Amino acid sequence: MRERKPSPTDEELAAWAAAGDREAFGLLVERYQRRLTGFLAQIVGDLELARELTQETFIRVWGALGRFDDSYRFSTWIFRIAHNLGVDHLRRRRVPTTSLQVEDRDGRETQRDLEDRGRDPLGHLENRELAEALRRSIEMLRPEYRELVLLRHFAGLSYREIAELEDMPLGTVKNKLFRAHSVLREALAEYL
Repeated sequence: MRERKPSPTDEELAAWAAAGDREAFGLLVERYQRRLTGFLAQIVGDLELARELTQETFIRVWGALGRFDDSYRFSTWIFRIAHNLGVDHLRRRRVPTTSLQVEDRDGRETQRDLEDRGRDPLGHLENRELAEALRRSIEMLRPEYRELVLLRHFAGLSYREIAELEDMPLGTVKNKLFRAHSVLREALAEYL
């Protein structure tokens, strides 16, 4: 029986690609294309635009591979590049948003936790109406909070990876996600 070689890590592929190995870069594209497109589609709200931004992400990654620091995770680095492209696009478009302030009947800010249902928060939903309501609610979040929700639940990054990507303390990431989840729970109260 033949011994199976383990797949190279993203960081190994990035190093090989930086040395000119186009096949290694192709493997990185295969690993990340769908995830990046889905992530960007959630940020910009347009699948075709997300595909264009994904291609732009790979163009930028190819040009910057020589500067990639392999002491960091490749996934964090590539999502940072994609994130920056998506946010830049939103800034140019000036998407309207709503505040994350949630008040109870007495005018006090309230917070409720929304359960983390794994990597694909929409995957378990059988109700299309609820899925669409969730999408609309996510779109209405302020960009900085929407981005954290997308990184956590659509890109599947851990809290620590998000903290590294966003260059913010881990506790801040957890707090902001908690607040975003609270707003989402309020917006979806009739469905839950």
